[in-house]
Amino acid sequence: MANYIKPTRNDLAKFLPDQRLIRAFEELFNYVPTGVVDGSVDSYNSQAASQQAIDSITQLSQQVALLALAPPVVPDKAPRYGTFYDTTAQTAAAINTAYGVTFNSTDLSFGVRIGTPASRIYVDSEGVYNFQFSLQLDKVSGGVGLFYLWARINGVDQANSATQIRLQGNNAETVAAWNFVYKMNAGDYLELMWSVDTVDITIQAFAAAPPVPGIPSAILSVTNNIS
Repeated sequence: MANYIKPTRNDLAKFLPDQRLIRAFEELFNYVPTGVVDGSVDSYNSQAASQQAIDSITQLSQQVALLALAPPVVPDKAPRYGTFYDTTAQTAAAINTAYGVTFNSTDLSFGVRIGTPASRIYVDSEGVYNFQFSLQLDKVSGGVGLFYLWARINGVDQANSATQIRLQGNNAETVAAWNFVYKMNAGDYLELMWSVDTVDITIQAFAAAPPVPGIPSAILSVTNNIS
């Protein structure tokens, strides 16, 4: 009587490249009747034993065929995130012209990064992303001025994404803060675009003045763990 011992995972790992195949082959051994592999069948000359062996081989063949067609197991992707800010004043050289809000500093980042130019925020994984931002706006002269902001993805302005803010008077400071949620593919990038009807409106940064820390001109937080 043969002494049959199932191979261990370490045995299987010697010729199988990954855990998916190892687990699949472990399952295959469950289809082999004990009588065939351990010698407990009295004789293969019997019709019943022969048929049992044929059935076992058929089952093994079917499982191997299914294994070959099975898609690889993709592990759950870790959440992507990034927090960015800019420490410089951002000005418009001309009115009614689109500019990208730029970022020169990264606080935290995994799978989200500042690109080139520095207004582009790239993601490395498909998902639904939340882009939450705040901009420190300042008007440096009297009168009334309009500030516009909207989203642009891969160079395409997003429909119905613009907002208008009216600033009036010298040193009229306000914060533009809201968010965009978009479905992104790996390698896509988003830009926050802005325009003004007077160059007196800036996205302003202020140095630290104790007890107040520095005020960035722009802050952006990006996450995709919102579903």
